[in-house]
Parts: sequence; C-alpha cells; structure tokens
Amino acid sequence: MATINYNPKDILQKEFRQKMRGYDPADVDSFLDNVIKDYETFTKENQHLQDENERLRAKVDELTKQLSVGGTATAQPSQPATNVTNMDILKRLSNLERHVFGSQVDSGANASHRL
Repeated sequence: MATINYNPKDILQKEFRQKMRGYDPADVDSFLDNVIKDYETFTKENQHLQDENERLRAKVDELTKQLSVGGTATAQPSQPATNVTNMDILKRLSNLERHVFGSQVDSGANASHRL
C-alpha cells in the first residue's frame, strides 16, 4: 500500500514562512481547513472499507468451512437431479431404438399386446 505523507494533524499544524507578496494567510488557512476535512473523510471511509473487507473475508472463510464440512449433506439433494438425468437417458434410448429399428419395435410391441 502507498505511504501517506500527511495526516490531518500534520496539515493542521503546518506553518508556512511569510514572504513579501506571498499568499493571503487567511485563504491558505481556509483551504487547508477544507483539505483536512476531506482527508479525515477519506481516512474514515478507508477504515470503514477495510473493516467491511475483513468482515466479508471472514464470512467467506466461514461459508467455505461450512461447505467443506457439509459436503455429504449436499450429495443427497443432487440425487433427484441424477434420477431426472437417468429418466432423460431412458427416453433418449427409447427414441433411438424407435429411430434405428423403426416399425419393428412398434409392431413387436403391438404383437406382444395382442397375445
């Protein structure tokens, strides 16, 4: 992370040398007061984001641990999906048999029903 040269206190306590035809000290002080306020706001926001980032990382770690511990529990809900897949395979196989063997499959099925 980049280093920070000044904190709000450093800016507040900075003294400038006076020279003839220099800047108006009141304008400089007013500007620096606004810079200090912005700097404090950025510092607080940065700290808030770091805290939130840390909290979210901890949450991710916790959820990852729960997922690895509960790995066997997630296998059971996936079983109905396997049954659906097996049913799809059986339907496809039946359609393939009809396509390959054509009317022989249908006539053979009808003949067995007539007996």
